Amino acid sequence: MKYEGDINQLLKIDFPIVMAPMFLVSNVEMMKAGMRAGIMATFPTLNYRKDLELESVLEELNSYREGKPGNYGVNLIVQKTNPYYVRHLEICVKKKVLFYITSLGNPKKVIEAAHAYGAKVFCDVTNLEHAQKCYDLNCDGFVAVGQGAGGHAGPNPLQVLIPALKEHFPDKPVMAAGGIATGAGLLSVRVLGADAAYMGTRFIASKEAGVNKEYKDAIVSSGMDDIVMTTKLSGTPCSIINTPEAKDMGLKQNWFERFLSNNPQTKKWFKMLVQVRGMKKLEESVLPNNYKRLWTAGKSAELIHEIVSCEEIVQRIKEEYRVSLESLKNA
Repeated sequence: MKYEGDINQLLKIDFPIVMAPMFLVSNVEMMKAGMRAGIMATFPTLNYRKDLELESVLEELNSYREGKPGNYGVNLIVQKTNPYYVRHLEICVKKKVLFYITSLGNPKKVIEAAHAYGAKVFCDVTNLEHAQKCYDLNCDGFVAVGQGAGGHAGPNPLQVLIPALKEHFPDKPVMAAGGIATGAGLLSVRVLGADAAYMGTRFIASKEAGVNKEYKDAIVSSGMDDIVMTTKLSGTPCSIINTPEAKDMGLKQNWFERFLSNNPQTKKWFKMLVQVRGMKKLEESVLPNNYKRLWTAGKSAELIHEIVSCEEIVQRIKEEYRVSLESLKNA
């Protein structure tokens, strides 16, 4: 059965954009701006790791959401190596979060817990094998993570991944992630069959983003060839800006690191160690008055030329989408 629903109605938003969850970047002000602009704004729960911090944020956002044209959701890293996963899921369920995105692991517990009170769960997928597993668990939709995405990017182009997902799972909506920063980009993935566009890098260069100015300026000044993939930060291929610090760190794990990552006796603990170290390096790079430069970003940095507010970003994308749609009609 083909998915015939309205993604805006499903997500309780006005326009099919998802402000992607970004580690150390997404914050409360960005979530509020997204809700005012009528889109789905999301954040990783890992951005709030202190006691009672996540509870407070969810209470604030639940209260602010009332009467807004947009909505908010959370991203959970569901790998066993995430020490906050179980507790964060419990908190989100208690606070009745309405929308979840799962990444890097088995989403079964999130789907079961969310569906118990009517919340929706979309799962990050990079190929059909992962998508089938999520489908069998009764996810509500997919985030098709393709080439060019910031953070943990996928190996497949969206021009193939989106139609493949729609062909194999026609009853599930698909969000397209990877290289989208404009209204024309949104229209292009809609033509491919995607129901919404998933944008992260574009919102790093926003006034509301709490990262340092150097990071935002790097997004504006970087081109597509300045974005490279590394496994050194988390063990999983991750897109970053190719700064001098990134070059010094290296892009690939050495043979011993790969051995520890794959050995059944050591992989869980070594991956956890790699992720903790990577999180610390990234955190040191985004804080104000910091001179380290390890910054995640996607290929869409090529298309970003200035720092403006989140609401202005959405309004520009809406207008670009309208103009692009009209140009196709007149072609």
